[in-house]
Amino acid sequence: MFGNSLIVVVVRWDSRLHTPMYFFLINLSFLDICYSTSWEPYALAQCFRDFPIISYTRCYAQMTKSLFLGMTECIFLAIMAYDRFVAISNPLRCTIIMNNRVCIQLALGTWASAFLVAVTPITAIPARYCGHNTINHFFCEIQALLKLVCSDTPVSLILDLIISVFTLPLLFTFILISYTRIVVAVLKIHSAEARLKAFSTCGSQLTVVTIFYGTAIYMYLKPQSKEYQEDKVMSIFHGAVTLMLNPLIYTLRNKDVKVALRKLAKGKEKS
Repeated sequence: MFGNSLIVVVVRWDSRLHTPMYFFLINLSFLDICYSTSWEPYALAQCFRDFPIISYTRCYAQMTKSLFLGMTECIFLAIMAYDRFVAISNPLRCTIIMNNRVCIQLALGTWASAFLVAVTPITAIPARYCGHNTINHFFCEIQALLKLVCSDTPVSLILDLIISVFTLPLLFTFILISYTRIVVAVLKIHSAEARLKAFSTCGSQLTVVTIFYGTAIYMYLKPQSKEYQEDKVMSIFHGAVTLMLNPLIYTLRNKDVKVALRKLAKGKEKS
């Protein structure tokens, strides 16, 4: 009996204070801050100018940072999905499988691999463009810049291949497989309350994944057209609104936040 009680305590502690989850959330929060500040301040400043101008070097730096941070977030969301699978399917071995060393290695590997995948092809993009080098966008976004290239270069094809095949579909498929296995593991739990708690731990991340990957897949995998207005709106939603919603979505799982929101709602009803 004592052994069974000990197991119950360990499982409950691991499900509530899952250290790897918070470690990756810290990385994701830092990443979202870098992602939003990489282009938003400049874009807001340019709104007050009649003819916004950006140098060639600064435009490439802005585009590179945006692509690098976007790929990093894609990989981190996939790692967090795997971490949730391990936490739910193997709660007693979770801290052994996802120990501190493994988490640090995954984080460093994510930042390094995203940097190499994003930066290496961009260094070979030609400097010759057609027309007046006018970007029909709020900032130097990769697709908006490639539309100015006079011919289809191998580099642009490589970039499209990386984004359209190796980044979005591959990682999104990995996330789908992870959550499918999570659902199978949760359905094997006999207690309805335990199943509900297990699903609730994945709800916030699944919402973030759906919003982030949904907008990214729509932007980069749909056939390219001349409808710049629609692309700009979706790009702003993906790069600003999605990152703004991430902290709100994750904090809604916190009981103190829920209590504060209920008190705020009741206070408005009384007034």
